[in-house]
Amino acid sequence: MRPHHTWDWNHVHRLALGETRRVLGAGQDAEDAAQDAAIRAWRRRATCHGAPAAWVRAIAHNEALRVVGRRRDEVPLDDEVAPLACEAHRTGEAHDVRVAIRALEASDRLLLLLRYWGDLTQPEVAQATALPEGTVKVRLHRARERLRVALSAA
Repeated sequence: MRPHHTWDWNHVHRLALGETRRVLGAGQDAEDAAQDAAIRAWRRRATCHGAPAAWVRAIAHNEALRVVGRRRDEVPLDDEVAPLACEAHRTGEAHDVRVAIRALEASDRLLLLLRYWGDLTQPEVAQATALPEGTVKVRLHRARERLRVALSAA
């Protein structure tokens, strides 16, 4: 946490919020998940024997994945398009990316978002979606291919 490993509620909450926003983006879900994670970490702080900051972030990350799992079919298109389109915006392709992503099925959009926007590994995506890791790998491959086809047609 801090050099002296002191536990400060505000610092714990900031660490948790940073991680939940990294996974979920800004919004109420990230705020709620951070609050839950900070409370969990605060209550169990006596059990932390390693690096407290990493421990708090891990708790927050897991809490964010729980939220992702609960809302996996409810990802709003605007929230998912914005991060993916950011790089394309620099090259003038943002509109094409938005159109291509909107054309994908919700399940494809979710997997791509978790993997590339949420920066989750395939095992983490599997955990968040309650799918077997092999299934995630195959579906991500197919989703990327459908996205490639949609972008080449644009």
